Amino acid sequence: MSASGLHIEQASNSSLWDRVSTWVSENRAVAYTIAGTVVVVTAGGVVYYLSHSPEKNLEAQNHAKKSKKERRKEKKEQQEAASREQPESGVKLIDEEAAIGVQAPKPATVEAEDEVPEITESTVEAFSPEDRNNYAAKLKVAGNKAYGSKDYNSAIDLYGKAILCKPDPVYYSNRAACYNVLSEWDKVVEDTSAAIAMDSEYVKALNRRAHAYEHLGKFSEALLDYTASCIIDGFKNEQSAQSVERLLKKVAEKKGKAILEKKGKKLPSATFVSNYLQSFRPRPAPAGLEESAELDENTGKGQLQRGLAGMGKRTSEGYERAATAFKKALELGDLGEYEAFALNMRGTFAYLEGDVESALKDLTDAIEKDPSLSQAYIKRASMQLELGSKEQASADFELAAQQNKDDPDIYYHRAQLHFILGEWVNAAKDYQKSIDLDPDFIYSHIQLGVTQYKMGSITSSMATFRRTIKKFDKVPDVYNYYGELLLDQQKYTEAIERFETAIDMEKQQNPTNMNVLPLINKALALFQWKQDFKQAEELCEKALVLDPECDIAVATMAQLLLQQGKVTQALEYFERAAELSRTEGEIVNALSYAEATRTQLEVSEKYPQLQARLQQMGASGLGRGPGM
Repeated sequence: MSASGLHIEQASNSSLWDRVSTWVSENRAVAYTIAGTVVVVTAGGVVYYLSHSPEKNLEAQNHAKKSKKERRKEKKEQQEAASREQPESGVKLIDEEAAIGVQAPKPATVEAEDEVPEITESTVEAFSPEDRNNYAAKLKVAGNKAYGSKDYNSAIDLYGKAILCKPDPVYYSNRAACYNVLSEWDKVVEDTSAAIAMDSEYVKALNRRAHAYEHLGKFSEALLDYTASCIIDGFKNEQSAQSVERLLKKVAEKKGKAILEKKGKKLPSATFVSNYLQSFRPRPAPAGLEESAELDENTGKGQLQRGLAGMGKRTSEGYERAATAFKKALELGDLGEYEAFALNMRGTFAYLEGDVESALKDLTDAIEKDPSLSQAYIKRASMQLELGSKEQASADFELAAQQNKDDPDIYYHRAQLHFILGEWVNAAKDYQKSIDLDPDFIYSHIQLGVTQYKMGSITSSMATFRRTIKKFDKVPDVYNYYGELLLDQQKYTEAIERFETAIDMEKQQNPTNMNVLPLINKALALFQWKQDFKQAEELCEKALVLDPECDIAVATMAQLLLQQGKVTQALEYFERAAELSRTEGEIVNALSYAEATRTQLEVSEKYPQLQARLQQMGASGLGRGPGM
């Protein structure tokens, strides 16, 4: 179930990545769970990294289904692959975690080297191929012993001589392990690159190079190597999978900061703003600011009137005009009794623009000017919760109730707090309290039904929605959110019927500022039910024509393209989603998917055989059923 039905006033941003996760989880794909990271491979050979675990672990299930003979064979193959990377002496090479200077180096016993003549670039040419191979093997044994004794410089010299005799990816990788311990990252990259040039699927060399790249701050390069490593070993290496998730976040955070600095403060889509504003009960304009009042636009009061008129249009242009007008009203001043109202409105739009700090200041100032302004407490509480302060949020709701205990908005938004925290019983109580105080506010009814659904009371939830439809039969939102619950139950025909009803109503009632969420929900339903990419894409394109700034439509289109293996096009949409995101957290989420997609594209270009392997894995997953 998408989050737009769960948390209405933040429909756009809260549902964006929930939809992505839900979509992946509900489609047929092969899934692996590695240390809390869910790796999903679709039929198109697309990899997703999700940070929460599914209820099922197909990899574990498939392993459990194998016979003892198959498991023994698999173990033998793994041991043979591992032995290729172990020193012949049996001393295990220390990997990335090796510490420097743990103990004083011990002299290496290099009896094997004593049997080898002097090795230089000039002398090696005189040896026969057979002698070179023999000398290389002995030098490797000596290098392994030196490494095991932590005499890394001697080991480097010995592996170097082995390479002169016989360039071999293992020798390069072993020497890279020495440089790794000495933190000589450029040399690690040089040697592992040489190893990978000889063996493009050498997992240990890929991991070592990725580790060095990360130390050098080359996060995108590290991400590419770790991703290739994960694909090669079938996502069985926990450390590599965790590294991919960590690097995705690092790359996304770095790029996200740049986007934030560049984009400045900007309102989100009209869909988002409308959903936020309508989570508060509509109230008439303050006396004296009505549309009929004759006010000079060059005055503070005139700008307040202009701002309210802009809000009434419910369009991107109207909201931009409103935000500008409320700022200008306070700059012009002379607002008298309207100053607290002006601060409340400027703070509201500052919050929508992502400037939480300025919004909190304006709301606090508004409360100081007019302590009875309960709406300011409510908005401040929501922001406190967004910042992670549950206690301050709860305190603000208490203060609001002290000012006006009969304001139904207090209980509706406090219920939202409980809902977000998973406190379903308290949420249901507050939604019901909001309904008792004002039964004509549709969203209290909708949210109560969704909460009952989350509690597992499906019968009660469906009954609540049927009553709500009967009471608000001309409101498209109720059909849209009821359709989401039906879609969650895989009642596709009924869900699509509700979405279509909502779409038709929106066309009739709001032809110029239509809510596009029913279009996107119908697209999701058609995809989940019939894999109808064509019609789903058409619906998303229509939504984007109506609301070009709608992040949900952009992200949904990205997923449709990615599911079809159209990685390049999907990347463009994910990057667009990041640009449209409102807060740093949302931008990082969007960019994480964008970077995963970009890395997938680079892997397919650099290692075409791995892309083919991914597609085979995805195809095999399709035959086994849902991945999560």
